[in-house]
Amino acid sequence: MRFRTPPRHSRTLVALTGALALTLSGCAKDDSAGSSSNTVTYWLWDANQLPAYEACAKDFEKRNPGLDVKITQMGWDDYWTKLTASFIAGTEPDVFTDHIQKFGQFADLKVLEPLDDLPIEDSSYQPGLAANWVGQDGHRYGAPKDWDTVGLFYNEKMAKAAGISADQLNGLSWNPKDGGTFEKTIAHLTVDRNGKRGDEPGFDKNNVKVYGLATNGAGDGDGQTQWSPFTGSAGWTYTDAKRWGKKYHYDSGTFQSVVKWYFGLAKKGYMTPFTDWNSQSNQANTQVAAGKAATAFDGAWMISTYAGFKGLDIGSAVTPAGPTGKRATMMNGLADSVTKGAGNKAGAKKWVAYLASDACQRTVGTYGIVFPATPDGTEAAVAAYRKKGIDVSAFTRPIADTQDFTTFSYPITNYAADVLALMKPAMQDVFGNDAPVGGLDETNDQINLILDQ
Repeated sequence: MRFRTPPRHSRTLVALTGALALTLSGCAKDDSAGSSSNTVTYWLWDANQLPAYEACAKDFEKRNPGLDVKITQMGWDDYWTKLTASFIAGTEPDVFTDHIQKFGQFADLKVLEPLDDLPIEDSSYQPGLAANWVGQDGHRYGAPKDWDTVGLFYNEKMAKAAGISADQLNGLSWNPKDGGTFEKTIAHLTVDRNGKRGDEPGFDKNNVKVYGLATNGAGDGDGQTQWSPFTGSAGWTYTDAKRWGKKYHYDSGTFQSVVKWYFGLAKKGYMTPFTDWNSQSNQANTQVAAGKAATAFDGAWMISTYAGFKGLDIGSAVTPAGPTGKRATMMNGLADSVTKGAGNKAGAKKWVAYLASDACQRTVGTYGIVFPATPDGTEAAVAAYRKKGIDVSAFTRPIADTQDFTTFSYPITNYAADVLALMKPAMQDVFGNDAPVGGLDETNDQINLILDQ
């Protein structure tokens, strides 16, 4: 069955577009989020990064007498809700931390200021980061900020008890037929209430004490810390183009075979079931911290969190090699964007140019929280992690070793909110209710119909 008219999500987006257009044309921007001729307002969501950017703001203010930076930090969910509301109300900040998932919609709604006049060169940043923030109209709307990849965190004590070494964890491979050495390892790390491992006779999959692999949910439509390392290493791509694709591939036999196998790990008792996962209180890192899971796929932004678990020694390994012979990870990169309605546009652009410079990115790197977008900033971060006794090579190897690794971005398309609205329940149905993966054909048709408007 195909939608013959745009689904409700699209009509909502059209209505939002209209509301934004009316608001942006009718609001006086002088009062926007506290902006003034000598103040630049800046929003971000990560509390861990706040001290680093406060340090950058202090240096920026010294370099630009008469300009002050006012930073507002809020939680992830509140951040996007309030940002969207601010665009409608005309109270948006001058500058905000942007996410590639949101970029397409914001660019389409024309609420972002072009940054073509800033000295942003692709070669100044890690590969691909700058190019991702160029819109379909050829204008730049984001200055590279940082980047991350995905790796496998593991409880070193549990791995040792299972007789599994760090070298073995860094040498895993998989396939969608029998799971390869990855599935064998996850099974062996799984322990039921009676002490039986997942690969031993008598294992009780319905009464598991420690799962071999934690879950981060169904993965919506991107599967960043869930199934994307597997779909990527199987050679699958989200859309028909690297950026601004017009057709999604969730109807692909490759994609569906991978997610069927991946979610099947939970059916076998090796991965935490969907019913135990909670996006707020029981994410993958929480499962590992509580001793309920031996391993977890997670992003580089979580390195300090895993390293900080009291009483636990946590190691990290690269993603497993797939049918293509390569290991794969999403490489995401945030950016800083200037709003079209910024009250202090000139000051905002100066601030964004500074945020994207080596001066600020080296400062951010020294805090050892994220990997800044410039090579110098990345080196500073690696050194900072090293001082803390943390090996981050599982996350940096993918960008250095292109022979053995492949990296890919979030899907960059129009109507990202609509894709999420359709894929989130569809994937949860497959994972949580064991719905046939073939049902994703219909969901894919609905998504492509929206993109074809």
